[in-house]
Amino acid sequence: MFDFSSSQMLLLLCQLLTQQTSQQQSTAGGWEPMLASSGNHEFDALIEEACLRYDVSPNLARAVVQAESNFQPEVISSAGAMGLMQLMPGTADWLGVEDPLNPADNIDGGVRFLRQLLDRYDGDIRLTLAAYNAGPGAVDSYGGIPPYRETQTYVERVTGLMESAYQWSA
Repeated sequence: MFDFSSSQMLLLLCQLLTQQTSQQQSTAGGWEPMLASSGNHEFDALIEEACLRYDVSPNLARAVVQAESNFQPEVISSAGAMGLMQLMPGTADWLGVEDPLNPADNIDGGVRFLRQLLDRYDGDIRLTLAAYNAGPGAVDSYGGIPPYRETQTYVERVTGLMESAYQWSA
């Protein structure tokens, strides 16, 4: 049996509660460890808000932002994808994103798009990520993750980022 004083027990309980409340509660009802912060509290808050609004895991959204732009809001790819979540111009227009380089607009549109893809692919995160990268048409025509090296690498990278959030440090 352990010999804790009541003050030691209270301190231990407070530390445990503080640790748990600093993590996000998942939509499945359990505690979901958080992926590393963006380092920008504004971006973290925008991600959290959009994820709550559209019922998307904040770890999924953070991993996509990290993989797409490494939290650099002004990034424009050679293909023309823009902002934190690297929205293509046509996708941004279709989603009604007014300013793809505005972090709030970009995150809202990107997370809303993730929600739509999650719904389309029955919650399958790997297919959702493949469609986010290569487009839903490619995923549909191949009946799964397309055989594109870029897309396959992207799916592995983002799922790896998400899984790293679940590795607790001692």
